[in-house]
Amino acid sequence: MTNINFPELKEKFEIQAYRNIKNMDRNLHTPFSGCPKKHPHDKNRIILVADPFADNTFYYEFRGEDITCAEELASITDIHGNAVPMVRIWVKKQSIAVQCTPFIVDTITRC
Repeated sequence: MTNINFPELKEKFEIQAYRNIKNMDRNLHTPFSGCPKKHPHDKNRIILVADPFADNTFYYEFRGEDITCAEELASITDIHGNAVPMVRIWVKKQSIAVQCTPFIVDTITRC
């Protein structure tokens, strides 16, 4: 008998996919795209990595209650064949979020 290896679901998010995004009110919501990750410490937050294969990427951190809906986008693949899922989330305007950008620490020059 042959063993068949099926893909396993590693992470599950409690955000429901919304079917009719065209009716989303852009006056009340803003879209963000990226690869979703679970927050390492807070189960009520989600991390969205803007470009997971870039060397100098950044990420967003949102509270789950501020996300109105999510759309599944096409997965992206690197040159080694590693694929990551991409989503577009719609966040309520005036929500407080975090944008984290890595940088190299160097000498500060004054203008």
